[in-house]
Amino acid sequence: MRTPVSTIRNLGPAVEAACTAAGIPDAETLRALGAEAAYAKLIGSGMKPHFIGYCAMVMGLQGRPWNDCHGDEKKALRARFDSLKAQIAATPEDELERLLDEIGVRAR
Repeated sequence: MRTPVSTIRNLGPAVEAACTAAGIPDAETLRALGAEAAYAKLIGSGMKPHFIGYCAMVMGLQGRPWNDCHGDEKKALRARFDSLKAQIAATPEDELERLLDEIGVRAR
């Protein structure tokens, strides 16, 4: 029997739905992937990257509260998050939309 993602500390129904959409069907798969690979899959499936969400996942997989990360540990986690975001290349469509937004072509 597979365990729902939402049984992992700090991860609720919204994260569970995002994981399912990204091809992470259960807590066992998430644990096997680890936070970085799982978060990369989430971003790749269209989820907007968010540092606190990443922290919540990392801390949850360690069985810790989402806000239990401080000082040097938080700085190191931020560096890992920023590196992860940089590794995930934007698609040409994303870049086009960013440029259209930047020059004000699209309606807001």
